[in-house]
Parts: sequence; C-alpha cells; structure tokens
Amino acid sequence: MTITIPERDPLEIGWVGRRGPGERLRAVVAGLHLDAAELRQAGCTRGVYLTLSPLGARALLGVPAAALAGHAADLTDLVPAMAELPERLAACRSWPQRRELLERVLLAGLDRHGERADRRPLAAALSALSTNDRVQDAARTLGCSRRHLSGAVRSEFGVTPKQYQRLVRFERARGRVVAASLAGRLDLAAIANTSGFADQAHLAREWRAMAGCTLTEWLRTEGPTRPTRPPRQAARARP
Repeated sequence: MTITIPERDPLEIGWVGRRGPGERLRAVVAGLHLDAAELRQAGCTRGVYLTLSPLGARALLGVPAAALAGHAADLTDLVPAMAELPERLAACRSWPQRRELLERVLLAGLDRHGERADRRPLAAALSALSTNDRVQDAARTLGCSRRHLSGAVRSEFGVTPKQYQRLVRFERARGRVVAASLAGRLDLAAIANTSGFADQAHLAREWRAMAGCTLTEWLRTEGPTRPTRPPRQAARARP
C-alpha cells in the first residue's frame, strides 16, 4: 500500500482498463490492487512517497486495508486527522524537516490506533502466505482450514489469499529486476525462477497484467538506470 503526497500540484489517478475519467487528488492513499494504476502530474514532480504494509495501514491510519482494496482515496477523506499534512509538508524548508514532520504525524496515528487489537494472527497469516506456494500449505502451517484463512485475509485486506500471493510474487520480481538492472546483469529467466514463477513467459504475462505494460516497456519508461555519477543538483531534486 502506498501514500503519495506531491509537493504542490495534485495527482490525477486512473486505472488501466477501467472506464471513466481519472480523479484529481491532493494526497493519494492506494490500497492493494492487482490492476495497473496510472499517475499523472502536470507540474512539479517532487514529493513524499511512502509504502505501508497491509497491517501498517490499520495501525497508522486507523482503517483496514480492505477499505482501500482495488482503489485509491484522498488522505483527507480517509484520515481527517491528517487533512493538513500536505500543506504542512509543503511549508517545510528542507527534506529533513518533512521527514521529521511525517514521522510525528504517523506516530500520532500509531498512538491513536496501533494498540487496539492483537494483529499477530494476521501477521502470521501473511507470513505463511509469503513463504508457501500453495494456500493449503499456508493454512496447514497455521493449523487452520483454508476456508478460515481465506475469510480472515479477505475480511482484513480485501484480497483473497491467492491474490495476496500474486502481489508478493510480483513485488519480489520487481525488486530483483530493479537490482539486476542497476547492476547491469538482468537475467529474466533467473529472476522468474527465484521469484516463484513457472518460467519467464509466466513472469511476462503477470507483469503485463499487473503493471499495464511489458517488462521491457517498464524498464524503458519507469525502470532504474545504472548510476553514472549524477549531478549534485539532480540528486538533491530527488530525495
């Protein structure tokens, strides 16, 4: 799950394959989703970008991940207590100040919501799904039925256990693609094998379905580039 807060200009968010105009949001909170999202911004592209674990969403924001599954919402609507955060971040004079402010706001959210329930069973469920290829094996590891596991995961996170495993597998592959690309040793067959895909063709199909483009297109337009001692000014512009 992600939170995107641009420094000034709102973001327009749409979804690949879905009809209708995109939404313009000042601060975007995106839930777990298997469809590709498109983010557009006309002006300044600097800002704050956070990733949250599914359990972290409830602890920090006070809402279950299921409330956002498959879509995005404005932070102001989702968490009224954080309504002024975008403007407060924009008023900061440095990135260390923005980081300090963000940490204070999130820790305040943790104080409000973080200790209301024991999240260990759900954390164990996500861990089991991440380390087992089959949902049945994950349920066996947890000592429960597949039906019980499916109900708990869908209720809290808004996705089925199999869908969650697809997301985990995609994120593993994406991280390895980024690392291999930066190192100049991109071996897609090896990445597919170590990330849990049947083969490279399986990785390619999943990438197109979940990223909205081929892996080659993603690397060309959004992927990392090998470091070549960028100018200091450019480095400061991308905190």
